[in-house]
Amino acid sequence: MTGDDDDRYQGRIHGEQFETEEDSIGMRLIYMILIAIMISLAQTVLGIATIIQFVILLINKQPNERLADFGTDLGVWVAKAARYQTAASNVKPWPWTELD
Repeated sequence: MTGDDDDRYQGRIHGEQFETEEDSIGMRLIYMILIAIMISLAQTVLGIATIIQFVILLINKQPNERLADFGTDLGVWVAKAARYQTAASNVKPWPWTELD
């Protein structure tokens, strides 16, 4: 990842986020359970995307840019979800907020 890409990636994770009001502890638990399930699904999708990208690399000798960008977007989503799960942020990830 180049310096510009790293800056853009970091900005998507730690950049300006519109904090929402805090949910009740019960609602936060429900969101945390739902997000944990979504993170598990994201891991499966990442594994499948990894295998597909590897096959593309074997055939074309270069990565598929759209799939690589999807991997970056997925990584940003997981990072935002982890920040909510660990209470580092009150901003819930997509689908509750925009997927930037």
